[in-house]
Amino acid sequence: MSYHHGQPSKLVARHVWQALRYGVALSLLVVVLPAKAWAQQSFTNPLQTNGPDPWVAQRNGYYYYTNTLGNRIALWKTQQLSEVGKAQPVTVWMPPATGPNSTQIWAPELHYLQGKWYLYYTAADKAHPDDDHRYVFVLENASADPTRGQWVDKGKVNTKYTGLDGSVFKHGDKQYFLYSAYVGPQSVLCIAPLQNPWTIDQSKEAIIARPTYAWEKGGGRQILEGPEFLQGKKGQLFIVYSASACWDDNYSLGMLTAAKGQDPLRAESWTKAPQPVFKPSPENHVWGTGHNGFAKSPDGRDWLVYHAKSQADGKCEGRSSRMQPFTWRPDGSPDFGVPVSLETPLRWPAGR
Repeated sequence: MSYHHGQPSKLVARHVWQALRYGVALSLLVVVLPAKAWAQQSFTNPLQTNGPDPWVAQRNGYYYYTNTLGNRIALWKTQQLSEVGKAQPVTVWMPPATGPNSTQIWAPELHYLQGKWYLYYTAADKAHPDDDHRYVFVLENASADPTRGQWVDKGKVNTKYTGLDGSVFKHGDKQYFLYSAYVGPQSVLCIAPLQNPWTIDQSKEAIIARPTYAWEKGGGRQILEGPEFLQGKKGQLFIVYSASACWDDNYSLGMLTAAKGQDPLRAESWTKAPQPVFKPSPENHVWGTGHNGFAKSPDGRDWLVYHAKSQADGKCEGRSSRMQPFTWRPDGSPDFGVPVSLETPLRWPAGR
């Protein structure tokens, strides 16, 4: 504030008078604007009506989204993740007519590694479309923009077992590969170090979790799948995974925790949470919550991206992709909360 001989200047006095004069009008605006402003700064789910197994990658101010389409891989590019449904999908790869990766194109994940883009996806052979012939494959693209350039098929990852839902993460100076392996009647979680983006050190591949709880054995199957890495706030490592069959209405997210400094390749490094960390909400009409990914908006908020359905119908169909913010507990572990209903407005993930 400007002063002259201890008294407010004429300019300040005029501002004060104007504020008093328009005080009533301003108070009315305060009442009217918030609802409208909130509507403009909020969104509701879903991201995609048909959106099983959603995945989000971020680079250079853009979000690259994908989900299972079954017969191809497409990417959606957007600067605003909550508006991904308005983006135009770009089909980046079609499977061959025959061969080991010719059908059941599931759970694509996009990662930027060593200066190139890589797409990990699950596929099977049309001649043998069963669990014994299902593997994780890799595509490579040297373009700066993964919706452009040429995707080169690098073949299947050399895992010990057949399986699905491959993912990668970096911890320290090492890179690791995660997937859901078919071992006997179960789907278990396996980890191995990466030698390059399409090759693991198979000699060090290890099973780190098996279905042990009742909520991991729903739908008549014993399944742990969709493992995703999350770095804790106090040095821990987390693997968030999906439990039970996709047609089980109580399909939920479980979590493994490795304390700071533990070797992620050792099964004893991991402790499994005894209860789901994110599960269906009957009161919000949300069922089949699972197969997640993570994103961070420019305003610093963390987001859980997942699929769910609105009917408890015992089917895999009807899964839409959704997102909601999550927080962190004092011990550095994530708190995913309760899945919100499709009618619940969420504050727009600000910034681009």
